[in-house]
Amino acid sequence: MSGVAAKVAKDRAVAEGLGTNKNAVKYLNQDFEELRAQCLATGTLFKDENFPACPSALGYKDLGPNSPKTQGVVWKRPSDICPNPQFIVDGATRADIRQGALGDCWLLAAIASLTLDEDLVAQVVPENQSFQKNYAGIFHFQFWQYGEWVDIVVDDRLPTKNGNLVFVHSAEGDEFWSALLEKAYAKLSGSYEALTGGSTIEGFEDFTGGIAELYDLKKAPADLFQIIQKALTAESLLGCSIDITNAYDTEAITSRKLVKGHAYSVTGAEEVIYRGQQEKLIRVRNPWGEVEWTGPWSDEAPEWSYIDPTVRAALDKKSDDGEFWMAFPDFVKEYSRLDICNLSPDSLTSNEQQKWSITLFNGSWNRGSTAGGCQNYTATFWTNPQFKIKLDEPDDDHDGAAHEPCCTVIVGLMQKNRRKQKKMGEDLLSIGFSLFRIPEELENHTEVHLGRDFFLRNQATARSDTYINMREVSKRLKLPVGEYLVVPSTFEPFKNGGFCLRVFSEKQAKALEVGDVVKANPYEPHISNTDLDVNFKNMFEKLTEEKDEMNAAELRLILNRILSKRTNLKSDGFSLSTCREMICLLDMDGTGTLSLVEFKTLWLKLQKYMEIYTKVDTDRSGTMDAHEMRLALQEAGFTLNNKIQHTIAQRYASKDLSIDFDGFIACMIRLETVFKMFQLLDNNKSGVINLSLPEWLCSTLV
Repeated sequence: MSGVAAKVAKDRAVAEGLGTNKNAVKYLNQDFEELRAQCLATGTLFKDENFPACPSALGYKDLGPNSPKTQGVVWKRPSDICPNPQFIVDGATRADIRQGALGDCWLLAAIASLTLDEDLVAQVVPENQSFQKNYAGIFHFQFWQYGEWVDIVVDDRLPTKNGNLVFVHSAEGDEFWSALLEKAYAKLSGSYEALTGGSTIEGFEDFTGGIAELYDLKKAPADLFQIIQKALTAESLLGCSIDITNAYDTEAITSRKLVKGHAYSVTGAEEVIYRGQQEKLIRVRNPWGEVEWTGPWSDEAPEWSYIDPTVRAALDKKSDDGEFWMAFPDFVKEYSRLDICNLSPDSLTSNEQQKWSITLFNGSWNRGSTAGGCQNYTATFWTNPQFKIKLDEPDDDHDGAAHEPCCTVIVGLMQKNRRKQKKMGEDLLSIGFSLFRIPEELENHTEVHLGRDFFLRNQATARSDTYINMREVSKRLKLPVGEYLVVPSTFEPFKNGGFCLRVFSEKQAKALEVGDVVKANPYEPHISNTDLDVNFKNMFEKLTEEKDEMNAAELRLILNRILSKRTNLKSDGFSLSTCREMICLLDMDGTGTLSLVEFKTLWLKLQKYMEIYTKVDTDRSGTMDAHEMRLALQEAGFTLNNKIQHTIAQRYASKDLSIDFDGFIACMIRLETVFKMFQLLDNNKSGVINLSLPEWLCSTLV
């Protein structure tokens, strides 16, 4: 319950501007300014209890507490490592990033690209931090996480061996911003070991909130060199890598000194005159520093002798250790993939700078409610979250037919927090998405999910390339003007996970989550004394021993007696608590019992719910699957959003996601009770009620 309340409070704060780079969310509620002020006032150095300098911060398996790799590790502050530690000297540069004993070259490649833009560095590495002024052993960094910026506090105790930093370090050894940034990212991910393995694009996005595009260099577009040049001019971040085909290939070095399975940064793209011909060159950086390309256009290659010396001098000046030039055709041949994180995505499609329209949704796949799997699973696919986008304006330079103008959109689906869950054995889920063109007759259909029949009748207009276990899948699409349904999903159903869905469009697009409306219109029988037949009256009087009122124990007795005779309904019997809630729903005079008319009303309600239950139980199992529950709720007159559907599945479904009859009735009665309670308290029908603490407690403890 408290977790749900915290989520509601967080959503309200976000609506008020929390989560921007200028107003980042305080990770684990740690406020850098407050903590530093406390340390300065007491003359102590900060010790981060939320990420302590102990074995658990290093890792859980290969870097676990008893691993040989962690033996001899000593946590030291920079002042214990060198005599005059510095945070940043002459700005953050690529020379400040040297990989240590951790397989996070993907992250270091992203950090190296980040240093090419001072403004981006300032977003991630807040200013006014040093080892001299107001030093208190505490530093902070900001990362983009699934639609919001978070501010991460760390102390400056760093793992060392033999007096040297174990992980990332600067070339000179006295500059510590990169080591502390790596520690902040490790804290966000749960440990240093959690950073092992990844895609450079993940770091790019977390440092910028930018938009990723991935290129398979074996299928490179003809204008890829121009795309790279535009991306570099727009200060986008670029990374490349060589795929491995087996475990033995990991970090294997090719005959020309390129490292397989290793993340590189792309830092330049130039054209030179070579022997009278235009030659396209590309500059690549290895975070390791010492291993460089030895083929054509490498540092000492003979090709440099055949170009203008002033051009060569200019290109040489732009290269640091670990950076090298190579011919663009060799780049495409040698490398497998190129990742671009676009800060201005429109620069890749047009020389005209335009601002993209961005829509972001956070959602989740929950076992038993919204984890429907891909379209192979027709019985559950429709239960996945659904999002609607309306594209009214075509691109200015659209290339569609005159009668069907097109709109450019990029759809990106990102799964959340999987790196942090590594130590619990959780891997990335295989994810993907499908887009469906919404027919005109359903364009205003937004209150409830589109059901199974819609997806059986309609083919997807577009979809992500494949379901794949990457943090994000994205695709650039050209779509005719119209309305579309985006359905993100895991490949298999019943897989729990959070996600962030982003839709980028060249023109303003309207977007909303389908089925985010909450309302109720349950069956309400109206009974008077004249509607009661003699037999029903006699039964009631017999059960109540002619007291004219039925209590919860008597109600339970009769209902369970009737239920035991229904072989088509599986049930453990109604609990006394459920029977009390039935009475609470209908007891308008506050007696805590049911009158004859009230009992008849309840009886008709239960008959109605029994009809719905048996109708939705299509396999005649006597129980209801959690996804069938969604259909039953609709049949019963309840329109509920995904969060409420998930809460219902958590509370009423068993481990195998089945809901028996008494659980179904308990849910229906509870829903009716809370809806009726709200409607009675919402006097002006505003959809909002204000309660004092005693009123709130009385309402929720019913």
